[in-house]
Amino acid sequence: MPVQTSRRPPSPQPGAPGRVPPIIPSQGGAGGRGPGGARKRRRKDPLWARLTLIFGAVLMMTSGVAIVGVKAFIGKATSSIDQGNLLGEAGKTKAEGGKNLKGPIDMLLLGVDARKSWAADDVRSDSIIILHIPATHDQAYLISIPRDTEAHIPAFEKSGYKGGTDKINAAFQAGARNGGGWEGGAQLMAKTIKGMTGIGFDGAAIINFGGFKKIIDTLGTVHICVSHEVKSKHMSYVDGKPMWNSDAEKLHKPMTAVVHKAGCRDMKGWEALDYARQRYGLPNSDYDRQQNQQQLIKAMAKKATEKGMLTNPIKLNQLIKAAGESLILDTGGVPMADFIFTLKGVTGNDLVTLRTNGGTYATNANGRESLNDLSMRMFEAVTKDDLANFVVANPRVLSTRKS
Repeated sequence: MPVQTSRRPPSPQPGAPGRVPPIIPSQGGAGGRGPGGARKRRRKDPLWARLTLIFGAVLMMTSGVAIVGVKAFIGKATSSIDQGNLLGEAGKTKAEGGKNLKGPIDMLLLGVDARKSWAADDVRSDSIIILHIPATHDQAYLISIPRDTEAHIPAFEKSGYKGGTDKINAAFQAGARNGGGWEGGAQLMAKTIKGMTGIGFDGAAIINFGGFKKIIDTLGTVHICVSHEVKSKHMSYVDGKPMWNSDAEKLHKPMTAVVHKAGCRDMKGWEALDYARQRYGLPNSDYDRQQNQQQLIKAMAKKATEKGMLTNPIKLNQLIKAAGESLILDTGGVPMADFIFTLKGVTGNDLVTLRTNGGTYATNANGRESLNDLSMRMFEAVTKDDLANFVVANPRVLSTRKS
């Protein structure tokens, strides 16, 4: 692919001033389309966006080992991953370097809570993460957008939505209605975010819960640090086994709440996922949950690129299969093998997790959650591919979670 002359300026070269080191010291603190069927009682706190099956299909496969450096193998291995048009009008234009992976890469990762009993057009995306990879392709940044952020959601012809102001997580639901489906939901979410931040996207992914847990189970465990003890609002032990509360209640047996104790340890899939879902009982509620989600993504990426995990064809195929079962991916018209091969220099240790609003709530004149000036300048730095220098100058945007 030729390099677009209109592409944004490249990021600092490795070792140059302004590049964030691959490992940032902690600054404190311990597939398919939407399901059909009628909707039953919704969980008040949706499951977190199983966010990173994209790393099972993309970032976690980029350790540079020989087996994943062969495009033919990558193409065959990822053929089961569902692809769709998730960006619509929010894809990068030619002037922004669209359909060209020579410069910086920006992806939108959306997590949805989907149950077989829920209607496909009544799902919100409650985990929204921007993945930014600078032009050097040797580092990656994760930025979470708070689910309750007030946003102008533009009109969307596909679903008949007339436009309005609402929480940003409602954009997915508004786009999915009236036959828009999950693709419509993602397109309207991407369009809303581009209008708010100015960031156009090279790709996007929708991730559902089931496959996310399968990836962690395939990895075995992930190393997670719990900063504050928190009691699960969703799971309990029955006869020593963890169960969803809704299932446990049907057994009419004694239930003991799952409690995530402070400290660092290896967690199985169900435990890591349940911890990443918690917000009630944490000092900064959803902002703490965002950081815990990012920590889990980084832990998964690190586990996948250690101990020869990706040099084992059987294990690698298991990871990709788990990803493909609950992942819809849009690579912006670029062949998936090219997309993955481009990221071969990024590993789990190169993931830098960032936070908006200093990790706590910020409200506007309407009393609604909003993005403060520092956060908006951070998004501007993404569009200029100058995020490394911005982080060095504003270290408080770094996540405080251990990893």
